[in-house]
Amino acid sequence: MPTLPDSLLVLERGWLSANNILCFDGDQATLIDSGYVTHAEQTVALVGQALAGRRLSRLINTHSHSDHIGGNAALQAAFGCEITVPAGLHAVIAEWDENALLLSPLGQQGARFQHDKTLSAGGELEMGGLNWQAIAVPGHDMEALAYYNPEKRILISGDALWENGFGLIFPELLGEADGITETRATLEMLARLPIDIVIPGHGAPFSAVDEALARAFRRLDSFAANLDKMAWHAIKVLVAFAMMERQSLPASGFAAFVQGIPFAIDVNRRYLGLADEVLVQRIEQELILVGALHLRDGLLSAK
Repeated sequence: MPTLPDSLLVLERGWLSANNILCFDGDQATLIDSGYVTHAEQTVALVGQALAGRRLSRLINTHSHSDHIGGNAALQAAFGCEITVPAGLHAVIAEWDENALLLSPLGQQGARFQHDKTLSAGGELEMGGLNWQAIAVPGHDMEALAYYNPEKRILISGDALWENGFGLIFPELLGEADGITETRATLEMLARLPIDIVIPGHGAPFSAVDEALARAFRRLDSFAANLDKMAWHAIKVLVAFAMMERQSLPASGFAAFVQGIPFAIDVNRRYLGLADEVLVQRIEQELILVGALHLRDGLLSAK
């Protein structure tokens, strides 16, 4: 793992929560992203321990998906921090539009919060004794921001770039925007930046940036050539996420569970056209095959 400045600390989280990144400035600290709502109590405890007596003054989000904003309300209540969100998300968060926030479509939860400030692409902020530039990274989320420090060549990428890919391209899947084209433009922009370390929204920080970008472009090319493949991948990922939150349920109830996730039904209708029973059977079989689900004594359990 690459060595980060002492002023930065990454709390690497497993699913369901995104990573939390703490930036220390003397007796003050800034946190980037806050995890999923069902982990909020754990997030507050982890952040409190890491603060070691410092004051959490700011919480800044990369984008508004549930695994990145779910702890906002709890952290604000616990520490009194001000919350900053990408400017393009002001209205949907202020109105708490659960459809636009993808809570209702994905069958996910969220805790409503009030943000104090917005940040636009091109804006600058100081965190951890370093100056950071907010850069637009549309694709996974059309309003998402990443944060880049040119001095240390560090990128806080959110879900725009992981070591092994990037986040689901929701705008394309939902027919809201040309997410494939936007994702490609974002990856091309990142490839032009001098970056030595990426702190992703999921997974450990990494320094093999060229290799990660090459993998991301290969994945994008594969999806662009076969949108059905992208749709099927997305359905499986979202059902697996929902099952991790649920933990377990009787196998006999799995069909109703899947059919209660509007995103899965809509994407199947738009791309795959599978009969409901075929869709459910294929999801169950493939998630069991890869170890994301386990079936025992009539009970389906998440890994």
